[in-house]
Amino acid sequence: MSDVCNEIPTQVSPDPGQHWQLRYWSVFLGQASSLIGSALTQFVLLWWIADTTGSVAALSLAGLFALLPQALLGPIGGALADRWSRRLLMIVADLVSAACMLVLIVLFLTERVELWHIYTMMFIRSAMQAFQAPAAAASTAMLVPQSFIGRAAGLNQTLQGMMLVAAAPLGALAISIMPMGFALAIDVATALLGIVPLLIFRIPQQRIAREDRLGFWSELREGFVTVWNNPGFRWLYLLVALVLMTMMPFYTLLPLFIKEHFGGGAPEVALMEGLAGVGMLLGGLLATLFAPKRRILWILWSFSLTGFLMGFIGFAPGNMLWLAIIFWVLSSVIYVLGNAPMMALVQTTVPNHLQGRVLSLLTTVMALAAPVGLALATPIGDLIGIRWLFVVMGFASGAIALLGLLSKSMMTIEDHPLR
Repeated sequence: MSDVCNEIPTQVSPDPGQHWQLRYWSVFLGQASSLIGSALTQFVLLWWIADTTGSVAALSLAGLFALLPQALLGPIGGALADRWSRRLLMIVADLVSAACMLVLIVLFLTERVELWHIYTMMFIRSAMQAFQAPAAAASTAMLVPQSFIGRAAGLNQTLQGMMLVAAAPLGALAISIMPMGFALAIDVATALLGIVPLLIFRIPQQRIAREDRLGFWSELREGFVTVWNNPGFRWLYLLVALVLMTMMPFYTLLPLFIKEHFGGGAPEVALMEGLAGVGMLLGGLLATLFAPKRRILWILWSFSLTGFLMGFIGFAPGNMLWLAIIFWVLSSVIYVLGNAPMMALVQTTVPNHLQGRVLSLLTTVMALAAPVGLALATPIGDLIGIRWLFVVMGFASGAIALLGLLSKSMMTIEDHPLR
C-alpha cells in the first residue's frame, strides 16, 4: 500500500481520520517488539565485550560504533524522511539491521567471531537508525490527533521502559541457556514482527508540493536554519547535547561498573537494567497520564535530578548494590518525566513537513553527544577509576541542566513555535 500524502502542510498534526486507534496501536506494538529485540541484542553484545575484554576502552569503542553513525547521518535521514516515504524507510532500515544480525549469528555459531565483526555490525545498525528514527518520530504526529500527542510521547517512553524490563532479563537468560548465535536470532524474529504492521497499514504524510520543493541539500540546510533561527530551540539543543555528553556514558559503562565495583555478573546487570526499565515504565505512565503543559520546566528539572541521582550511584559501597539500584531506578523514572515532554514539545511546535529534519537534528545532537562523552570519559575513567567517573559525570550533568533556568529564550520556547 502507498502512503497517504498531503501536498500542502498547514498544521502540525492534522486529523488522522477514523479508526486511527487500530492503526496506531498496531504500528506501536510492532515497533515495540522490534525495539525489545534490539535492546536484548545490545545487552548481550555489550556483556560479551565486557566479560571478554574487561576494558573501559573496548566498551567505549563499542558505544562509539553504536552511536556515531547515527549522529553523523541523522540530518540526511531527517531530510529523506521529509521527502520520501517514511514507512518505506522504516521497513528498509529494519531489514538491513536484521541482515546484520544474521551475519553475527553465523560468525558466533561457527566460532569465528572477532571484536571488529561486532563493531562493524554495530556501525551499520546505527547508520540504519539514522533513517529509521526520524521517520518513526515524525510519523507519530500523523497517526494520532493533536490532543493525543503528549500521551503518545509518554507511551513511547513507556516503551523504552518495557525494553529494559524485558530485554535485560531475557538477554541474561538467553546467554545462560543457549549459544550466543541463537540468542541473537531473537532480534531477527522481532524485527520481522515490527515490519508486518508497516506492510499492512498506511502512514499519512505531509509533503511540500513538488513545484515548491527546494533541492535536497537546501532542504537539509533548512532544518539547521529553522532550529538556529529560534533562540529557544537553539539553546535547548545545546543544553541537551551537554547534558547527554556527561550522562550517556553511564549506560555503556554500566556492565563494567557492576563487574569491577560490585563484583557482579550478567544476572546483576540484568537485574539493575530490568528494574530501571520498571522505573522508565512508571515514568512513561506518569507522563502519559499527566501530559504536562509547562513542558520546559519538566525537561530541565527532570534532567537535573537525573544527573544528580546517577552521581550518587558512585557513592554506594561495593557491598551495597541495592543502594545503587535505588538511585538508578529513581533516575530512570525522573529522566522519562523530562524526555517525554521534550519530544512532545517538538511535535507540537514544529510543522509536520519539517519534523523529520528537526527531530533528526535533535537525534543527531543526542547521538553525537554520547560518543564525545565516551571519548572524554575513557581517559578520565582510567585515571580516577570507573566509580569516581560515575560521580563526576552525574554531578556535572545535573549542574548543566540547571543552567537552562537562566535562559529567557528557553523558558519561553513554547510561546514561539517554529515556522
